[in-house]
Amino acid sequence: MNLRRDVRHGLRIGRAEFVRSVRGYTSETRRIVGLLLLALVFGGNLLFSLPVVYVAGRRAQSVTEIPLFGLVATAVPVVLTLLATFRTLERIGRVEHESLVLTTVHPRAVVVGLIAAEVGRIGLWFGLPFAVVAATFTAGLGAPSLLVTAAAVVVPLACCTTVWGYAAGVAVLRGFERLPGVRRTLKVVGFVAMVGVVLVSQSFGRSLADGSLPVDTLAATLTFDPLADYLALAFVGTPLARPFSSAAVVTFAAIVALTPVGLVVATRQASALWFTDRATGGDRGSSAAGAKATDSSGGFSTPRPLSATKGGHVAWGLLVRGVRHPQKFTHLVMLVFFLGPLGTTIVQSSADGLGPILAASGAGLGTYLAGATFGLNPIGDDRPQFPILLLTATAPRALVRGRVLAGVILGVPVAAALPLATVALGTSPLSAVTFALVGVLMCLAAAAFAVGLGAAYPIYEEREFWGAKTVVPSTLVLMAFMFVVGPGTVIGLVATWFGVTGHLAPTPPLAAGLGLYLLVTVGVSYGSYRYAVRRYRTYTFD
Repeated sequence: MNLRRDVRHGLRIGRAEFVRSVRGYTSETRRIVGLLLLALVFGGNLLFSLPVVYVAGRRAQSVTEIPLFGLVATAVPVVLTLLATFRTLERIGRVEHESLVLTTVHPRAVVVGLIAAEVGRIGLWFGLPFAVVAATFTAGLGAPSLLVTAAAVVVPLACCTTVWGYAAGVAVLRGFERLPGVRRTLKVVGFVAMVGVVLVSQSFGRSLADGSLPVDTLAATLTFDPLADYLALAFVGTPLARPFSSAAVVTFAAIVALTPVGLVVATRQASALWFTDRATGGDRGSSAAGAKATDSSGGFSTPRPLSATKGGHVAWGLLVRGVRHPQKFTHLVMLVFFLGPLGTTIVQSSADGLGPILAASGAGLGTYLAGATFGLNPIGDDRPQFPILLLTATAPRALVRGRVLAGVILGVPVAAALPLATVALGTSPLSAVTFALVGVLMCLAAAAFAVGLGAAYPIYEEREFWGAKTVVPSTLVLMAFMFVVGPGTVIGLVATWFGVTGHLAPTPPLAAGLGLYLLVTVGVSYGSYRYAVRRYRTYTFD
């Protein structure tokens, strides 16, 4: 084994992986448009914050005057380690074409390559915004050397955290192989934890804005001083520089020493993962599995009343596939970031307003689920089975209706049950029933609109999520769905609320406005449904 040779090969692998990632980002027009929209959203927020950063650089007299410097310095390595661990679980825990790669180079070279490519991707996604902020702060401070010293401090920290995050992620994957039942549990726990983090972050932001949060006490409690001293080395040679501390030097030495140690640990973990035989369910237990298959339909027997129509059979098949393969709903996680502000609003609501807010929230959530679960990528989701589907006697409209029905089956219970349950919180029965009925109708409209939108922009490429490959809708389609259905749902729910409370007097302008709203909603939804059916009928293979 030659370390220098493995590092050289690893850097080549890392360069190839990084270049392939960049080409993947820019390989199609839709990806470029998505990146531009992402840059527009987050870049706009960054642009508005730059004047504040510049003023902070102009006024700063010492490191301690930088807001929350110690807390941020402590959080950065933790966040980077967790990010690397999650990325390992999701994407880079295994190397593609491992049978070829692992017989060509040493596993250490592969590990170096994967980690180097990941460091490059982290630098691309997070390094560029960091560089913009650092350059703006440097301009305000008037010390150009800050850019060099900041890079010299941050890069070793990023490499160390990425290496150990990769090692931790591979260790978790090995645990999954030994305890396969834990994987599903951790997915649920991880999703709940993500929801909790979003809700806590939203509450933290509001508390920070209104001054009710003891920021100084919290920062002093959570700050790890050696890390803060180490990151303060970035200001060497600037007016904010402070004397070297032994803690900073020891932390730097520990980071440098732990990086190769982490590489050794990661290599051993990855080798054990890659070269361990995995049961494929071949000969072992095949007779028992065959006997079980002959005695059971595997839970696919369509229950009544869905079995009365072909669309019902299709809907039940989609529901069963969704339960067996929950990664298909990975795109729904984006909803969490919209539920955060709503959750804090519900928590801070008065007793009188809690019931109506929950009723409207239930109707809106059910509407979102009805369209987003099965309707945003119908052709892309069915693409592997199209040669069979299009040659069967089942009409395309039955396939589309099945997707609409599957979404409605998931959305309607939420849209109806939550408003009705708010009666126990003081909501009048009339308001609860009205919100439930409006929610059911909105579910139908959203599900019909979603299949047309998804059929217009199908996605066929599989992506790996939590160790399983699946096809998810385009982010552009998901955002378009949310920006159309979201405001439409809000308008309908607000009109419903004013209607049941008697604040809307029946006038000709009101009747015209509601009529126009219903005409647009029904027309767009029905037109989308018809478009999806036509897309199925006219689909051709390249």
